Amino acid sequence: MRLGFFTMPMHPIGKDWQQSLAEDREAFILADELGFAEAYCGEHTTDPEENITSSAMFIATLAGVTKRIRLGTGTVNMPNHHPVHTAAQLAMLDHILGGRLNFGISPGALPSDAEALGNMDMDRPAMFLEAINTVLAIWAGSPPYDIEGRYWSVSTRRTWLEETGIGTIPKPLQTPHPPIVVTAVAPFSKGIAEAAARGWDPISANFLMPVWVKTHWQKYVEGCERAGRAPDAANWRVAKTICVAEDDATARRYATDPDSPYRYYYNSLFKKLKRRGALGVFKTDPKMADDEVTLDMVCEKLVIHGSPRRVADQVLELRETIGDFGTLLYAGMDWQDRDLARRSMILLAEKVRPLVEAGAPRGAALASAAE
Repeated sequence: MRLGFFTMPMHPIGKDWQQSLAEDREAFILADELGFAEAYCGEHTTDPEENITSSAMFIATLAGVTKRIRLGTGTVNMPNHHPVHTAAQLAMLDHILGGRLNFGISPGALPSDAEALGNMDMDRPAMFLEAINTVLAIWAGSPPYDIEGRYWSVSTRRTWLEETGIGTIPKPLQTPHPPIVVTAVAPFSKGIAEAAARGWDPISANFLMPVWVKTHWQKYVEGCERAGRAPDAANWRVAKTICVAEDDATARRYATDPDSPYRYYYNSLFKKLKRRGALGVFKTDPKMADDEVTLDMVCEKLVIHGSPRRVADQVLELRETIGDFGTLLYAGMDWQDRDLARRSMILLAEKVRPLVEAGAPRGAALASAAE
């Protein structure tokens, strides 16, 4: 099982921005030191809690302080960027990283970002599709460009100078382009099927109930079969909210206490989704009324916590529920307690992963609790 890292991030409102950015960077550097295969960060322009405003810019700050880990945008909210800017900036970033870039893309889900950028009332899914198609056309093409679109058109025909190359948009180091990943946040995600049909890989969000995460594999297989390629579980990334400590009591406290950063994360997300009428991701049955969805239930179902043996048991149970997958993405939380936050990642890599790979027997958690 490969390990990865994914942070939105989510920090308490009012926390010093320099401190939260420094802690986010430290988490990525630690993931690299621990042998995590990849790490992603999100981006939002207008959310004080999710305060990385550019995933590409943040990743660029890690180029010289990480060695092996692949770094991913998680995600570039495509309708919020001109495709020329996206193509040029991501190409440069791939070169800065020496070909370690994963290109995570999405339509973007924050309404206030869309309003601020003037596209809230537009067809954002159509904008997303046109934006990524335009970026890929730029990378696959040669100047002078002449790409006509509904939302963006790209041309350098009037200014192209063959002798100097003026009018050329750069290409990434990886060919034909960096691996493209798509994060799925909905049950039976049609986006996963479409992504798989195009050769892109899926990430299942950490805030989706396991019963719905299982449906993502079905849609991935559907898309692969449509494209005539074999589905490979190694390409499936599943994000989970995990807290590992030396003992169950410490993990339980840090993961579940009223002032826990884990509870803060889900309380904030719960309120945002409820306001949008989008609590379906937290339901175990689509017939559930919104009033039946409580924060306690969400935290109990979605936060894996405990000693290494207990967490390994829960990860194995997750695999039994949803099927095999290639990468477990550890969801980054605010570092309310720096030592416990770091230790959780260390224990996941050094203790939990070996137990999972060895197929630790079911019931190990009960044995751990009894010790």
